[in-house]
Amino acid sequence: MTTHAFDIVVLGGGIGGYSAAIRAAQLGKNVAIVERDKLGGTCLHRGCIPSKALLRSAEVYAAMKESERFGIEADGVRVDFGKVISRKNGIVEQLHNGLQYLMKKNKITVYSGIGRIIGPSIFSPRSGSVSVEQEDGEILTLVPEKLIIATGSRPRSLPGLDTDGVRVLNSDDALRLEKLPASAVIIGGGVIGVEWASMLSDFGVQVTVVEYAPRLLPGEDEEVSRELERLLKKRGVTVRTGAKVLADTLQKSDSGVQLAVEHKEARHMLEAEIALVCVGRQANVEGIGLENTDVKVEGGYIRVNDVMQTAELHIYAVGDCVGGLQLAHAAGHEGIAAAEHICGHTVHHYASHQIARCVYSRPETASVGLTERQAIERGHQIKTSKVHFKALGKALVYGESDGFVKVIADSATNDILGVHMIGPHVTDLISEAALAQLLEATPWEVGQTIHPHPTLSEILGDAMLAVDGKAIVV
Repeated sequence: MTTHAFDIVVLGGGIGGYSAAIRAAQLGKNVAIVERDKLGGTCLHRGCIPSKALLRSAEVYAAMKESERFGIEADGVRVDFGKVISRKNGIVEQLHNGLQYLMKKNKITVYSGIGRIIGPSIFSPRSGSVSVEQEDGEILTLVPEKLIIATGSRPRSLPGLDTDGVRVLNSDDALRLEKLPASAVIIGGGVIGVEWASMLSDFGVQVTVVEYAPRLLPGEDEEVSRELERLLKKRGVTVRTGAKVLADTLQKSDSGVQLAVEHKEARHMLEAEIALVCVGRQANVEGIGLENTDVKVEGGYIRVNDVMQTAELHIYAVGDCVGGLQLAHAAGHEGIAAAEHICGHTVHHYASHQIARCVYSRPETASVGLTERQAIERGHQIKTSKVHFKALGKALVYGESDGFVKVIADSATNDILGVHMIGPHVTDLISEAALAQLLEATPWEVGQTIHPHPTLSEILGDAMLAVDGKAIVV
């Protein structure tokens, strides 16, 4: 058995893990990453990047089918799904190659294999060393001063709806589809379910979304949820909210699936070529050796403090495995925070409400801060504004004028409590609102920023001014 000593070992090479590794290397540490699959993790290979590549292709196809609105006649437009997949794979591969280059540039040692944390041993008097089982069967032992756990998450399943990758799929399976189904039942109307519903609908698939909660995107502002549901229905998506899937009714055949749902005190039988289960993600905390440590797991997630330390202070954890907002950009920030704390730097502490949340459906939604209901429940006296994209010249030029920007502010302090958007390209607009919250700007201050005309960004300035009745376009 071979042993190697490092300042820091990172268990998991997703965005949280590689961000931590790169930042630590920049700060002069000798760093290793252990990854059982490919560098980039879920985000690069099974999540953010491949799904957004497919969403972009679906968006382009939908725009081409509506090109007559722009005075463009395009006959015979069709989807070559093989080429769609090829494009998606090419983007992933390009980014994967770039990530491998970053490892070499920063002199980070990458071990490919299954990593497990080991307890006190002849290699170290404390837990935190990592045993790596490589593909050829050789076992390596890595002995770090500090360990960062970044093992990520996987799609959550529903009892009775076990995925088979053919008729009942999760989001990982769906990204491996070689052809488009004619129809799909999507179980779950959260972020992942909504994005797949939008994408498949744009590709021409008949889609039904079943959500147990009373509305789609139950964690977002209610007005945004209602508008998204309205627009999806307008595109032909069937939406059943407040509906319970009866898993024991599932029947699979060579042609598709059947299952029943309870909706408004009635039972409905749904049929489709595939069922896509999108009910969230669960942390990868099993089989990594936590039982050999004093690291605490609560509610299925590793417990950490505000600088990402576990109960064993030399062991850190970041990303989806610690719960909270399971977002790639949150994981990246946590990884950097952990690395900087290890290196003795002051860590920027963030609150979850300061992290922007994005849904890449058509139209997109984006938000930061509290919803209106959350603000009221927390005792704030609020004032709000809402400016619609149909009042914006650039939105009309784009031909995408559905949606709005909503601002929620505290009446007494004038603090911005939340910003919620649904409409064209809002995932690129939300960062300004997030910066405003971070800097504790007031709506008036953001409104005084001179946004160029004509741009979509004007709407945020107008919405901020509208909080106090000063907007020009409202």
